Amino acid sequence: MSNLLFRRWPDRWPLQPIDPGNWADQEPTYHAAKPALIAATLQRAQERPSGNWYVFAAGRDIRTDRPFGFTVAGVELVAWRDRRQRLIVGPGACPHLGAPLAQARIDCGALVCHWHGLRLDSSEMPGWRPLPCHDDGVLAWVRLDHIDDGSPLETPVIGARPPAHRAIAAVATLSGVCEPADIVANRLDPWHGAWFHPYSFTHLEVLETPPLQHDSANSDDRFLVAVTFRAGGGLGVPVRAEFTSPEPRTVTMRIIDGEGSGSVVETHATPLGPGPDGEPRTAVIANSARPGFARARHATRFLRPIMTRAATRLWRDDLAYAERRYRQRTQKPQTVPRMNQQSAMFRKRRSDATE
Repeated sequence: MSNLLFRRWPDRWPLQPIDPGNWADQEPTYHAAKPALIAATLQRAQERPSGNWYVFAAGRDIRTDRPFGFTVAGVELVAWRDRRQRLIVGPGACPHLGAPLAQARIDCGALVCHWHGLRLDSSEMPGWRPLPCHDDGVLAWVRLDHIDDGSPLETPVIGARPPAHRAIAAVATLSGVCEPADIVANRLDPWHGAWFHPYSFTHLEVLETPPLQHDSANSDDRFLVAVTFRAGGGLGVPVRAEFTSPEPRTVTMRIIDGEGSGSVVETHATPLGPGPDGEPRTAVIANSARPGFARARHATRFLRPIMTRAATRLWRDDLAYAERRYRQRTQKPQTVPRMNQQSAMFRKRRSDATE
């Protein structure tokens, strides 16, 4: 972009020219990203009440024509909607002989087991008790009082969002080998943004941080950040955003000044339970909600996939960051890729054959 155009660019426009610069010439942030501060903020987040609620899916993924099977903390569960579009969640095993209810059929709003035809709905019966659940308009939640030891709440702890009738929301789900705290710790480190995600962020400055010590976990911990979102073509959108953690498994980034003010990105970390290797698995369910005008909402079916694809790379990189943190703090050696193992065995056999 020419210097002449740069000088004439109106300051009031949300898109601003950005200096491409050199990645290595950025101001280092390691001196400000103090491990003790991140750890203290994470600890306070872990002490906040969750009400025993867990996000498990995008609300639009739960349908009236087929069940949705999932696990939380190793507990097999199933979800579906009845004829009135109400969310229902219950155990994932049939109370009769343990058939997988994720493979059941839905008939007249009830779940019908495909082994012996047992019909289950929102009513309690011997061996079957539906679980408390909540649809917040974007995400689906389940309450598991026997997993958490906290006091149950009637509804999940959810921060402010753009009004549903004026917003476009996109949800992406990934999973990795780590624990929820590793995901939250990553999101409570805003200093890594422009270094680790240069394709998305530039000119990042942390303006405000929580105190190192606080008397209460209910303190208003927040990170205030000035950052420019890259929009391509040498242009970016400068904003101010705050990062907060309203409950132990959630971090919310909210734009408080600049284009898209009121937009939020929620990162929810849900434990899935151990994988086949015995290591913990955690799902990252990320919700991005932006205010939109009527014309934009008419194009939601086209905009939502674009929003999801644009954010998935960032969330995938953050998940790798969290997995690395988990390996380091638990001193888990990284597994040698299977291809390398096979290559090593082939080289050994060939060596043995030539001796």
